[in-house]
Amino acid sequence: MKKTMRLRKLIEDETILVMPGVFDSISALLAEKAGFESIISGGYPTAATRLGKPDLSLVTLTEMVDHVRNIAEAVDIPVFVDGDTGHGELLNVRRTIREFEKAGVAGIFIEDQVFPKRCGHMDGKQVVSAEEMVAKIKVVLDTRIDQDLVVMARTDARAVKGLDEAIRRANLYYEAGADMVFVEAPQSVSEMWKITAEVDAPNFANMVEGGKTPQMSCIELAHIGYDVVAFPLSALLAAAFSISSVFKVLIETGSTGKFHHKMMQFDDFNQVLHIESFEKFLKDYQAPLIRDDTSLRR
Repeated sequence: MKKTMRLRKLIEDETILVMPGVFDSISALLAEKAGFESIISGGYPTAATRLGKPDLSLVTLTEMVDHVRNIAEAVDIPVFVDGDTGHGELLNVRRTIREFEKAGVAGIFIEDQVFPKRCGHMDGKQVVSAEEMVAKIKVVLDTRIDQDLVVMARTDARAVKGLDEAIRRANLYYEAGADMVFVEAPQSVSEMWKITAEVDAPNFANMVEGGKTPQMSCIELAHIGYDVVAFPLSALLAAAFSISSVFKVLIETGSTGKFHHKMMQFDDFNQVLHIESFEKFLKDYQAPLIRDDTSLRR
């Protein structure tokens, strides 16, 4: 089954779909190994890991596509990707969809922020008109080659124009043809209940540790009425904490010995990388080394 169709079926399933955020190919492999059925790759972790910069529209389309292509090729599960604002206006949106689709993504979302955009849980956001966003959605739908490519529309209007306008936009974007909608950064549980009650579409929740939205479990979110939940920064923040900790031990003690119990073993890590499949490939295709002794008989 195509990855796009698999993602659609996962979203339509009665069980809430949980998507961990990944920041590179190894985190994607670890998510797959843990048993997740799909993953999400966002602009925040991409800016952090590729550039060491915040999520302020600094990552270009080509950088993002290159990053996501490596992730999609590393795993067999569907990859859902952050398309930001479509990286510009209508012509840019068309190119964005073409490039991401060629990279092998199973789904993509675009948002109604003004470019340059910023992380949805940061202050200072601005949004374009709803009509501009609807035009972008139509471009996305008309551009995709695979009609099963999942398209989600995100609105950041909650922070700028209030919750009622965000809900109005979410319904409008769904009517325009988006497969799923995402009201970013609701600020209370009651707001989340209102969103799922008044937005007549599959709803997406975003659990950012330390962000503006209350932290809730998957069970709680399913009860409220969400269909999909992402934990976009959990792996990145955990990795940053672990790396900082081991570096602190190393610089203070001159060794990582005190941290070994918190590290994956070398052989186990190689297994995550599927080293056995590469070894098998070489064994199957490498010709045996046969010494040619004819020169010695001359």
